[in-house]
Amino acid sequence: MARRQHLTLTVLLAVVVFFSMTYLLSGGSSPIRHAAPLSAGRDAHQARKPAGQKSTAAPPPEPKSDFAIDLDAIPSLSAGDSIAPRLENATLKAELGRATWKFLHTMVARFPDKPSESDRKTLESFFHLLARLYPCGDCARHFREMLEKYPPQTSSRNAAAGWLCASHNMVNKRLGKPQFDCNKIGDFYDCGCGDDEKDKGKHDEEKRGGWMGMRRFLN
Repeated sequence: MARRQHLTLTVLLAVVVFFSMTYLLSGGSSPIRHAAPLSAGRDAHQARKPAGQKSTAAPPPEPKSDFAIDLDAIPSLSAGDSIAPRLENATLKAELGRATWKFLHTMVARFPDKPSESDRKTLESFFHLLARLYPCGDCARHFREMLEKYPPQTSSRNAAAGWLCASHNMVNKRLGKPQFDCNKIGDFYDCGCGDDEKDKGKHDEEKRGGWMGMRRFLN
């Protein structure tokens, strides 16, 4: 009788130990089973931001160009021979010349009255580069020789216009063409910009003064 009771207690103890181990093992593995779904749900919640909420992430850097214009390096670029070959067709050469003078006189007519240092350097660099790029090789060479003797005047609109008109007259003299009256150059090459009437007389007077100063400079 005592042996049977001992056997019963042993079986009961084994059953209790078995269920205890099963409970402990199942409880310990539960957080591991659910860790991945909880993490995935948290990531999905972060991804679904309200439509009106602004992102705090830094914007991607804008691409930078390696090309930059250094105006101080322009003189070295303008040194050298004409890039274009000789233009043999006299008719095309004359048409090109008329169109170029029209463009140049219109350009300086829109140059600022009080240019900045950058404005002045840009205009001067333009003329030096034009003296290499002009599509008539011989004409470009003559222009470079003239620039060497009479550099561009860029202190004001009137100085630039007077210098360009004087340069135009030097070219006309070499080609045997009549001289322009530089006091009226603005009327001949009218850009159609329409100065205000109150400023028109002032600008005309300044143009005459600029041309007289350029004549003294050339003489």
